[in-house]
Parts: sequence; structure tokens; C-alpha cells
Amino acid sequence: MLTIDRAIRDAIVAHAKRDHPDEACGIVAGPEGSDTPVRLVEMVNAAGSPTFYEFDSTELLALYKQMWDADEEPVIVYHSHTATEAYPSRTDIGLASEPGAHYVLVSTAEHGNNDGPVEFRSYRIVDGAVTEEEVRVLDPTNTDQNPATPRSND
Repeated sequence: MLTIDRAIRDAIVAHAKRDHPDEACGIVAGPEGSDTPVRLVEMVNAAGSPTFYEFDSTELLALYKQMWDADEEPVIVYHSHTATEAYPSRTDIGLASEPGAHYVLVSTAEHGNNDGPVEFRSYRIVDGAVTEEEVRVLDPTNTDQNPATPRSND
């Protein structure tokens, strides 16, 4: 299961809508071994394409150096689909190289960059096998969603 703060989820959706009709892409880094997405890094789609995304290699190398220096790892690798459902394509599966990451896909096919809902789905992709997982969105103002936060009996 992917657990993600609403602010990060909404920022990923905003990025996907802003870049529509091209695919958007990025990474959400988090502390190594925590499985906690913390730091959103919007990346440039070097392919500039409505049907394909490609991280800019120079930008990606710089990001990995930052993550190594900060003891972080990519917790989420995300991109958008602009004309199809939020499901990994054969190319997406072939490019999935982070077995510990959650692969998030956002489909802007229905509303483009206009108001309206999007598909937001998460997958684990390991050795070519795709497994969809539940997405739990945390609202930091709702302490009932965070079991680590003590509940008040007042």
C-alpha cells in the first residue's frame, strides 16, 4: 500500500495537469528504508511527448547525488498518461528499474488540464510483474488517519 500526504498527491496531480498534453514525470524521495514519500521533485520530460516520458539524464544524475548525500531514495516514481488509463504500458514496465519504488500513474485523459477528477493509481513493478496497490491519502489536518498521532480524549 502506498501512503501519501494529500499535499504531495495534489502536487503530482497539478504537475500532470499543467504539463498536459505532454506527459509529466517526477520522483518523490524519502528517507532510505522508510517507504515514506517526503520530497517531491518535478522532472523535465526530456522527450516532450504526449505518449512517452524520459527523465533528463543530467537532471536525474544530479537528483540521485542529492538523494545519496541526504540518505534518501526514490519512494515514488510517477508520470502521467494523457490519452490512456493510468496503467503501466509495456514501455513503462521495461523502464521500471527501482524494485522498491511505488510507480504512480496519473491519467489526465478525461479532463486534460481542465478542472475535473483524474485517475491516480499506484503499482509495484518487479521483474516485469505489475501489481496494483491501494493508495491511502493522508490529510494532515485529520489526526484520526495517522495512528502515530495520539488521539485526544477531550
